Amino acid sequence: MTGRAVVKGVGHYLPARIVPNSEFEKTLDTTDDWIRSRSGIERRHFAAEGETTSDLATKAAQAALDDAGLRADQIDAIVLATSTADLTFPSAATMVQARLGMTSGYAFDVQAVCAGFVYALSNANALIVSGQAKRVLVIGAETFSRIMDWTDRSTCVLFGDGAGALVLEAEESAGTPEDRGILAVDLNSDGRYRDLLYVDGGVSTQTTGFLRMQGNQVFRHAVEKLAQTAESALEKAGLHTADVDWIVPHQANIRIIQGTARKMGLPMEKVVVTVQDHGNTSAASIPLALSVGKQRGQIQRGDLIVTEAIGGGLAWGAVVLRW
Repeated sequence: MTGRAVVKGVGHYLPARIVPNSEFEKTLDTTDDWIRSRSGIERRHFAAEGETTSDLATKAAQAALDDAGLRADQIDAIVLATSTADLTFPSAATMVQARLGMTSGYAFDVQAVCAGFVYALSNANALIVSGQAKRVLVIGAETFSRIMDWTDRSTCVLFGDGAGALVLEAEESAGTPEDRGILAVDLNSDGRYRDLLYVDGGVSTQTTGFLRMQGNQVFRHAVEKLAQTAESALEKAGLHTADVDWIVPHQANIRIIQGTARKMGLPMEKVVVTVQDHGNTSAASIPLALSVGKQRGQIQRGDLIVTEAIGGGLAWGAVVLRW
């Protein structure tokens, strides 16, 4: 028998304010057609004044707990992926822990930008497989609207705010690729590419900074690295591209999503796409897409899913799981 981390519940939360592309036409030299044609994005959500990343994360976490039929006091650990935590410290995860009423266990943040949720899933899986936790709440939450340069039309139109969460639980399985749960993980990073996507501020510089991106270079790396990491994770699981029911990718740009699917030899009919409604929500985008995919009736019990993401660092990776 083999221990697996199995998905028991999923949920998400989006701020109330919806920002269509047309809103940017008032302040930038851009159009709805320009944004759609280059990114596939039609609208995104922005957090309200005073609404923080931990606020979004708490609501997504509660939705996932409700979906799993569990209480917060039945959770052993929280792993929260974010690059936009409320404070320098403590972690946003401990804030969520308190708001959920969870007074035992432990909570911590993971920071790998847009690849953050893949990294968080890997950490949560390791905690469960090693016996350090039975149930882990894994969250991706971001308020990227707080780090946008509103004069830079190449970046500020791409990002949105939101949160998504999964509940993982330990289960004994046969140890085969047919098991439910996380089957394989592939993680990578290469700090030589730091300048392709970064924020030009931070604690050490005593500034908040703004997001900066070399979009063409990020695109070039993204398609190649995402297809490679997805195929590596499948190989580790003893599976093949033909076995995949759904790709649930990081929702950065429809052209990256399409390019990765083509490189993997998979039709877009097997890809869960939400970028048109949410924009790029960084670490929140994969759990958001998983939750929406379940709500739509796309993702069913037993489906083989590949999630993959790339973000600043560069950091990238993939997780293969059976729903």
